[in-house]
Amino acid sequence: GLRAILNFGHTFGHAIEAGMGYGAWLHGEGVGCGMVMAAELSARLGLVSAAFALRIQALVARAGLPVRGPATLSPARYLELMRVDKKAQGGDIRFVLLDGESRAVVRAAPQPLVVDVITAFTAAA
Repeated sequence: GLRAILNFGHTFGHAIEAGMGYGAWLHGEGVGCGMVMAAELSARLGLVSAAFALRIQALVARAGLPVRGPATLSPARYLELMRVDKKAQGGDIRFVLLDGESRAVVRAAPQPLVVDVITAFTAAA
């Protein structure tokens, strides 16, 4: 529903904020980067096209927000932080993902795929 749409990008974004120490990354920066990661995860799950995920990335970049996570935050640390997210259920990390270009869905994703997305969108050290 609407609440899910408003939480788009927050699972990754909150992990960035918490992992870097609150204040190091502004909430909007974390969520913006998280939106890019969530869009890419949606594309890799076949829920949206790769082109649509790239469009999200371009819009976030145009807003002046980071599209790559901090190099100092490892995929393992992301996973650890995301497991305490309020959407997590039974140890599964749940994400607000895009389901087509106008819908959001809350669901889990295979951990190796999540790690691949984090790795792909982590700034080079």
